[in-house]
Amino acid sequence: MAEYRFDRARWAQLTFNEQMGNIGSEVGRAIIAHRNGNHVREARAIDRAIDLFSATVEVTIGTKYAYRLKEVLRARDEFLRLFFDGTFEADADKIERYFMYFAFAARAGR
Repeated sequence: MAEYRFDRARWAQLTFNEQMGNIGSEVGRAIIAHRNGNHVREARAIDRAIDLFSATVEVTIGTKYAYRLKEVLRARDEFLRLFFDGTFEADADKIERYFMYFAFAARAGR
């Protein structure tokens, strides 16, 4: 299996909506893996999502978009809560829907 590599410089060039939409892809992969009982894929997708959340925070700090940090951190907390707080089935679809709006916005912005 290929090692996971992530280009933070390229990530910094994406719009906020593109970043959040891409994070949503990993969120979706984690949710699907969880529902399928594939714990290895679930853990990998969670790790990648956390890495993307962290990269978004890093490139947002100190910019004119710093006001978005609270939203990114709250979204990360809600995502992680799904897997570690016993509320998965009640909230998984809501989290996926939340991120889907960013993907739609990113596409509309092109």
